[in-house]
Amino acid sequence: MLLAGCAAARGSTAPTWVPKPSFQGEGRAPGAAPGLPSPITPSGSGTGPTRPPSTSPTATADPAVVATHLAAPVGLAVLPDGTALVGERTTGRIVRVQPVPGQPVRTVRTLSGLDATGDGGLLDLALSPHYDEDNLIYAYVTTPTDNRVVDFTLTGPATPVLTGIPKGKTGNVGRIAFGADGDLYVGTGDAGRPSLAASSSSLAGKVLRVTDIGRPAPGNPRPSSPVFTSGHRDVAGLCLVSQINLMIETEGPGADGHYEVNTLRRGASYGWPATSATSTAPLATLPAGYGQPGGCTVLDNVLYVTTLQGDALLVSHLAGINSSSVTTGKFTTLLKGKYGRLRTVVAAPDGALWLTTSNRDGHGKPAADDERVLRVVPDSGGGSLPV
Repeated sequence: MLLAGCAAARGSTAPTWVPKPSFQGEGRAPGAAPGLPSPITPSGSGTGPTRPPSTSPTATADPAVVATHLAAPVGLAVLPDGTALVGERTTGRIVRVQPVPGQPVRTVRTLSGLDATGDGGLLDLALSPHYDEDNLIYAYVTTPTDNRVVDFTLTGPATPVLTGIPKGKTGNVGRIAFGADGDLYVGTGDAGRPSLAASSSSLAGKVLRVTDIGRPAPGNPRPSSPVFTSGHRDVAGLCLVSQINLMIETEGPGADGHYEVNTLRRGASYGWPATSATSTAPLATLPAGYGQPGGCTVLDNVLYVTTLQGDALLVSHLAGINSSSVTTGKFTTLLKGKYGRLRTVVAAPDGALWLTTSNRDGHGKPAADDERVLRVVPDSGGGSLPV
């Protein structure tokens, strides 16, 4: 299978992977933060039961499919050893997926106390910027009372990092990503109440910027508030242009009906639920007919955006990168119709792209082995991404 793209920063040899010893996720085991409730308790361990291989060794016709039969995989974080942690939104289960087909899928944790109604549950995963030292994993989750960010090791309890994000009957989407400065960006939905996105007193419909322990990050518009930007309907993706520490966000449809790609600017409002003269215009809008974005990532100055309605991975080359800005090129289409609705895309340190499908969410046409995790490897030729 060939995909269009660019990987000029690497050589032409595709990344290889060698199995490592069983990952234990050892590190500091944080206790509960004073004054914060802890309804979420990780259970299980990195040495827990192993499920059978999710793809049969004899059924490897598609080398991009590295896991199958998962339940609503949304959160995804790639570990230093080249494997990936994948979180199931509806079950709270976190599995470890190896980057080759036909390998066992091991359950390494299950986060309990979640509420998966209204599209809530285990919504995203991110590794600490100091993961090699602290082994911390961050998760954006929905509880019976709120949306929140927690952190944990695979052998320790979950600690609340940021709580009190409004929860609704709908609009409980959320994404998390660390910036190059080590601050944590938290994208929140409007909790089904559009007016909250424009309210300066609400954490809904915002991108929040906090330290790794949940305090408002230095340089926020208001020193006492975690709010970095406002006027967001549903933050579907957060991805970093690392060389200039610029965060890109995907969402929509906005007030004008377009699905947006935004660059996040301190204190900016992005026009939900109503645009005004002070609203920040999007960096780009997705091509007509591709609908709701599922997530985004940046690899070698190429922006990748998954689409749900469009059953495709959209690609745009970034240009004009300077100290504070970037421009996008025309979007091209990859994987159109091959795997159905695509939810999450993450760029791994070895230059591979990991993706999850979302075909059993009531809107797609599921294949027998959905939901799947995919891994595709760009080459360095600038014109194709052989898998």
